[in-house]
Amino acid sequence: MYAEEVAEMAGRIRDEDIALVRERTSIAEVISDTVTLKSAGGGNLKGLCPFHDEKSPSFNVSPARNVWYCFGCGAGGDAIKFLMDAEHLSFVESVERLAARAGIQLRYVEDDRAAPRTRPHQGQRQRLVAAHAAAVEFYRAQLTTAGARPAREFLAQRGFDRAAAERYGCGFAPDAWDLLTRHLRQQGFSHDELVTAGLSRPSRSGTLIDRFRRRLLWPIRDLTGDVIGFGARKLFDDDDGPKYLNTPETPIYKKSHVLYGIDQAKREIAKQGKVVVVEGYTDVMACHLAGVTTAVATCGTAFGSDHIGVLRRLLMDTDAVAGEIIFTFDGDAAGQKAALRAFEDDQRFVGRTFIAVSPDNMDPCELRLAKGDLAVRDLVARREPLVDFALRHVINRYDLDTVDGRVEAMRRAAPLVAKIKDREKRPEYVRKLAGDLGMEIEPVQRAVLAAANGQPAGEAAARARPGPAAPAVDSPQSMVEREALKLALQEPVLAGPMFDAVEAAEYRHPVHQVVRAAVAAAGGAATATGGAVWIEQVRDACDDLAAQALVGELAVEPLRIDGEPDPRYVSVTMARLQWGSVTGRIKDLKSKIQRINPVSNKDEYFALFGELLSLEQHARALREQAAGGL
Repeated sequence: MYAEEVAEMAGRIRDEDIALVRERTSIAEVISDTVTLKSAGGGNLKGLCPFHDEKSPSFNVSPARNVWYCFGCGAGGDAIKFLMDAEHLSFVESVERLAARAGIQLRYVEDDRAAPRTRPHQGQRQRLVAAHAAAVEFYRAQLTTAGARPAREFLAQRGFDRAAAERYGCGFAPDAWDLLTRHLRQQGFSHDELVTAGLSRPSRSGTLIDRFRRRLLWPIRDLTGDVIGFGARKLFDDDDGPKYLNTPETPIYKKSHVLYGIDQAKREIAKQGKVVVVEGYTDVMACHLAGVTTAVATCGTAFGSDHIGVLRRLLMDTDAVAGEIIFTFDGDAAGQKAALRAFEDDQRFVGRTFIAVSPDNMDPCELRLAKGDLAVRDLVARREPLVDFALRHVINRYDLDTVDGRVEAMRRAAPLVAKIKDREKRPEYVRKLAGDLGMEIEPVQRAVLAAANGQPAGEAAARARPGPAAPAVDSPQSMVEREALKLALQEPVLAGPMFDAVEAAEYRHPVHQVVRAAVAAAGGAATATGGAVWIEQVRDACDDLAAQALVGELAVEPLRIDGEPDPRYVSVTMARLQWGSVTGRIKDLKSKIQRINPVSNKDEYFALFGELLSLEQHARALREQAAGGL
């Protein structure tokens, strides 16, 4: 395909110009904008492949031959091909970007018989980047106007002077409906280009207006330094929009891949083998100005797997070279929840993950303003391992002065210890957990081992105290509970009413109970339309890390049925779930009746006996409904 594209595009860009671009392009410099490269011997370089997930570097670059190849996924090519794959550019756009980088003026031909000419229109990406560059200059100039006084005051109140504002390209969107739009149209950008770039949008009347108005703006840059979007902060009380408004998804702006400040931090991240993840634009500015030059932030979305991929390549995060990933979150409930979600992603890093929380619950910007640059540096220096924070957060939810509280805390904390990727550290954390709980080490070891083997920690906890054990992970009851939860997560429109009618108490596995409760907290399956948003809502409603992980697992695990599920399958599943729960209660009730003296406790005996008869009748009805098999 690449050869065909070259042949096709070579007819429009002169062959000798393409050859000149290849000759003057340093492939190592181009790839280093995205991937941290280290010496591989023999003049070659190596790094983590940006096109597939790996823990050991198999991506090789040969500067002498100006080519690259990945021994892991088989991808390879020259600098043009790298930009095409890494930035999703066309051949023409890739050549144009490299030509601009090398200071080469390209010439174009209509076909082999036409005379060479300068191309009047660049590729789409180049046009969108150029529109953003023009918008940056426009917004920066507006920041000095009288109408931008609230924006300047906002920056000043947070400790940022004019030099800081200029360093980060801060600007102001004026109180006008289409001032930027008219400015860019006069510079030759089309209606469609401005809409595609996310800089303008159609109004109700159909005319084109500015997307941002009366807001403080931060330009958002990619790894190469190109501006690809904006973040806009509300300044006026009568602005009924969200506090922060970001560029929408565009061909060049993908929020799941973007990290604010990455263009300024990337060199230091690679050099120090460390990255600090903060929550906002002003936090990045504060950290950089305070000397924490490896700080970055997400842009209007949660920190996710695509962000991890970007950072791992910069950190050279491999089995041989383990970097540090430091998260800073507010100390409030929302910040703690974000920190626990970060722990879920911990296993995707080879390096060590830490958390830094200010004792005064201040973010880095507030901390710098209140206590100075040194306090920000100290905040990062005082980081603690993320697993320690997660364990402490879980344990603190229980009353450790009671047996039930200690055992339940062990049950919830054991899966976290089992997830620690460095197996040599697990025994130490087992001892630490036992000490924190005030328990003997043996039951904690059993709980962690059970969790590591995929068994519920509740089984080990049950052996630590008298009482009924949770069903094994592969027991019929657990399997049907999983199936019911999968239906709610994957097929809520189909399963909703029948699923919601069965309460969490019918689930015998403790983690399944938490997920079932989370479905209810998210509004119930009957109100959901499905998809990633629904899965995220349920996961956010879980107050247990093991349950959050289970939601992600069940969301992709295939249903135990050939073909598409139908209402009858849902009915059978829910009946079998209830039947297993009811038979368990019948067993417990029979045991209790046997322990009662029917003479001295006649009223209690007959009350329980009546309840038993009712449950047995209910069990027969459920068994009939569940007939047909899973």
